[in-house]
Amino acid sequence: MSNSGILAAVAGSLLLSACGGGARQDAGEPKGTFNVEVPAASFPPNQRLAQRSKLVIVVRNLDTKTIPNVAVTITDNNLGTQAQAFAELLRMPGLAYASRPVWIIDRGPSADGCQYSCQQGGPGGAVTAYSNTWTLGALKPGATATFVWTVTAVKSGLHVVRYQVAAGLNGKAVAQLANGQRPVGAFRVQIHQAPRQSYVNDQGQVVKLP
Repeated sequence: MSNSGILAAVAGSLLLSACGGGARQDAGEPKGTFNVEVPAASFPPNQRLAQRSKLVIVVRNLDTKTIPNVAVTITDNNLGTQAQAFAELLRMPGLAYASRPVWIIDRGPSADGCQYSCQQGGPGGAVTAYSNTWTLGALKPGATATFVWTVTAVKSGLHVVRYQVAAGLNGKAVAQLANGQRPVGAFRVQIHQAPRQSYVNDQGQVVKLP
C-alpha cells in the first residue's frame, strides 16, 4: 500500500473511532430561538480589597416555549473565556498558568439554592464543564431564574466583567432579547486598594465603615 493509502486508512479509522456508536452530545437540545429579558443585573461598581460582594443576574423567559437550559457565561473584557471567570490573563513569559483571579468565588449559583454552594463555597452546584458557565436548568414561559455569585475582591484597579445569557449549552437553543439582540451585559468595577475599615462597638458588634 502506498504512503497516501496508509494515511487515508489511518484518517478513516480515526474518524470512525471519534464518531463511535453513541449519540451526539447536543442531540437532546432543541433547535431554535428563545426570547428572554434580563430585568435585573447588579454588581457594586465600587469595591475594596477583601470585600465580599454579590453579582446578581435575573433572567426571565418571555417566550411561549420552555427554555431547555438557561445559562450564564462570565467573560473577560477582551479575552472571552480564555481566562477563568472573575479573573484576567497576565502577559508574562514563563508562567505555567496565566489566569489570575481578580475576585475569588466564595459561592456560586446553585439550582438547589444551598445544598452545595452554601455549605462548601466554590463555584456552586450549577457550574458546568463549559468554560465559565453556570446553568439553572429548564425555564418555563414567564418564569425567572436568578444567578447569584458571592465573590471577594483580591486585586485592585479598574476591571470589566461581561456576561452572556444562553438558552442551552450546545449552541442549538439560542437566547435573544425582544429586539433580536444577544442578551449580554457588562459591569465596570473599581476595586480600591485600601480594605474596608471596621471596628467593634460597645455591644460587641462589628461595624464596617463606608
